[in-house]
Amino acid sequence: EHETGMHSQRVACHTQVLARRFTEDKDILQQVYWGSLLHDIGKIAIPDAILLNSNSLNEEEWAVMRSHPRRGHDIISNIPFMNEAADIVLCHEERWDGSGYPQGLKGNDIPWGARLFAVIDTLDAITSDRPYRKAQSFDAAKKEIVEMSGQQFDPQAVEAFLAEEDALRGMVEV
Repeated sequence: EHETGMHSQRVACHTQVLARRFTEDKDILQQVYWGSLLHDIGKIAIPDAILLNSNSLNEEEWAVMRSHPRRGHDIISNIPFMNEAADIVLCHEERWDGSGYPQGLKGNDIPWGARLFAVIDTLDAITSDRPYRKAQSFDAAKKEIVEMSGQQFDPQAVEAFLAEEDALRGMVEV
């Protein structure tokens, strides 16, 4: 699916902007990059009838869709030296308040890279065209991200997003 690949490339680059606020360690940055890039690799195990469905999914279909982080982790965790990247793949749908999936992790139990990625994933989702709606502005995405700080997102990740607003805005609004 073409859009998934472009989305993955964008979020991998944009997540690096936030990660560099916290570390200059090249090995850690590489793990964050690979985890962000490969976050949806588990979707290769999701049937196209579900993955490409433009209608609302039913409960059974959502259960299959929600399996993609674990399926992706199963793939990536078998690659030597990709443990942190695999953790990002597994935890990229977790939420700061514990309402995410697949494990229902909360707060600092969510790997750091996945917490940064979550902010950028939402930024990209809102500012990109989707089959069901047109892209919205950077400011609309910013409003949503700020409103969800402490619920969906780690407040420190949101602070980093706000500190890098100009750089990210420039990357999103081309």
